[in-house]
Amino acid sequence: MNIVATSPSFSKNKILQDEIYKYFPNAKLNLEGKRFNKNELIEYIKDADALIVGLENITKEVLDSCSSLKIISKYGVGLNNIDLEACKKNDIAIGWTGGVNKLSVAEMALGFMLMFARNLYTTSNELKKGSWNKSGGFQLSGKTIGVIGVGHIGKEVIRLLKPFGCKIYVNDIINQGDYYKENDLEETSKKQIFQICDIVTIHTPHNDITDNMVDIEILKNMKRSAYILNTARGGIINEIDLKCALQNNIIAGAAIDAYTEEPPTDQEFLSLPNLICTPHIGGNAKEAVEAMGMSAIEHLKGYYNL
Repeated sequence: MNIVATSPSFSKNKILQDEIYKYFPNAKLNLEGKRFNKNELIEYIKDADALIVGLENITKEVLDSCSSLKIISKYGVGLNNIDLEACKKNDIAIGWTGGVNKLSVAEMALGFMLMFARNLYTTSNELKKGSWNKSGGFQLSGKTIGVIGVGHIGKEVIRLLKPFGCKIYVNDIINQGDYYKENDLEETSKKQIFQICDIVTIHTPHNDITDNMVDIEILKNMKRSAYILNTARGGIINEIDLKCALQNNIIAGAAIDAYTEEPPTDQEFLSLPNLICTPHIGGNAKEAVEAMGMSAIEHLKGYYNL
């Protein structure tokens, strides 16, 4: 069995190395931390029988070059980087477990909220430059929070927010009335969430429905004191429009962990003082990395009856 792992963070983790070598001693890991372009990816995986992939784009062209491939095991939770239709046509199985990194991402979202609320990010950066800014922001407790996408991660954010006594508005394409009622949540439209909430946090997939879901018109409808968070996927928020909104104080701030282009290259955007930007690490807490990796390995073990 020719097992190939493309993800750098999976490949470099000693616990995951020991686990995969236990069952697949000849597995090829991306130990150099290579970020592949399309041609490099094809060359690297072309002889694979099984893949462990993270954020690499597994397109139809890539899949067509892998004549021996039988299964793709997902290290992580999002499947938008894998052409599932092409996998189905090529009879390639998908190993995937939803929600395995939900607490890691939800804690980051809560951290962003607290950083904005108490002015931690701005005052820390200013103090490093010699400015003694005593503006302590506001308490998160009791504020109005909008959660768009109430899946594994959205539910975890809601759970973490409970001690803060926030009024939480929710929107999802799936009817979850009983859950909303049990947790005192207000189901409403995305439009209303953007209009009334102090903080909006997004936890949807990136697909045709959510592509550029947040554009300049949406941002203009938010309160000037509001903040928006995206710890989901790049492409959900139009980054050009967000840059404009932040530069012109249309909203108070934004926190972004996922980008249309990764790594992002617009330094003017990344340097904005009212933008918190992190390098797609929401799901990369130590515990989440190990859980995602073990899940990916378990799917391969199951496929090969080990």
